[in-house]
Amino acid sequence: MTTKIERRIKIKYRVRNKISGTTARPRMTVFRSNKQIYVQLVDDLSGRTLAAASSLGMEAMPKKEQAAKVGELIAKKAQEAGITTVVFDRNGYLYHGRVKEVADAARNGGLKF
Repeated sequence: MTTKIERRIKIKYRVRNKISGTTARPRMTVFRSNKQIYVQLVDDLSGRTLAAASSLGMEAMPKKEQAAKVGELIAKKAQEAGITTVVFDRNGYLYHGRVKEVADAARNGGLKF
């Protein structure tokens, strides 16, 4: 019997086999813990993180609002770095709740998926 974490990791590797980030179109990966949410723009060809944002320091607001703020923040940092299009990597998480909030806020901030 597989655990919830093992199932997510299997889905994660299945998704990662299909997508890859480049300098022109980096991979926007989301990591969600119980308390925080982290987003990175990764260039897989050179193995570099181009921009990152997290909800650290935003504990006073609800988690969905934190996720929306992180989405806006990563969109702003991407625009400053000259990035307009990304490949979205949900990292094995279901596309709803906080993961969806991050994606929607990043789209509203100007990123194209």
